[in-house]
Amino acid sequence: MALTFYYGSGSPFAWRVWLALEHKQIAYELKVLSFDRGDTRTPEFLAVNPRGRVPTIVHDGFKLWESLAILEYLEECFPQKPLLAADAKTRAATRRLMIEADGDLYTALRRLFEATLAAREPVEPAALAEIQGTVLEQLQPLDAELAGDYFAGALSLADFALFPHLRQLRRIEERQPGKGIGDRLPAKLAAWMKRIEALPYYAKTIPPHWKS
Repeated sequence: MALTFYYGSGSPFAWRVWLALEHKQIAYELKVLSFDRGDTRTPEFLAVNPRGRVPTIVHDGFKLWESLAILEYLEECFPQKPLLAADAKTRAATRRLMIEADGDLYTALRRLFEATLAAREPVEPAALAEIQGTVLEQLQPLDAELAGDYFAGALSLADFALFPHLRQLRRIEERQPGKGIGDRLPAKLAAWMKRIEALPYYAKTIPPHWKS
């Protein structure tokens, strides 16, 4: 069962799929595409995914994109080391968190990214503070919901859907100190992030260009 994984360094959506592949110990061929070189717009890749986006997988000839759909597909095809609970309520809560990760949370984080690492011109301090405040507002309900080590009680797709977004917050602070949210990450979320980063395969999945 051959699986090819098309990945773009720094994409939080591709990162979550990589974490799931490693957790479930699925054999795959990694193809790293460069956004700077325009690899996602080449005829070769558009023949695989006409929308020109990562992540994309090809599994025994079946082509699939959209990260949440890929995560669910991997869970169904590779049931080992499950990332969805057996009971319907926990599965539903997990899926709700996955959707929320790409809804208001990502919208707020994207605004901060565009005002910092992707900004062509400096953003006024007041405007940046407002954007930072919006991010913190999105983090508070997540922190309140985190009752144990992981969001669904055990490590799940919700954790992998959320983590890459939150890790980008620290990336902003690393590159532009003072422009992220600094040490204002809620305590339970900060401890949860450390647990994800302690997973044995985490280091392998760090975006390659972050290591340079």
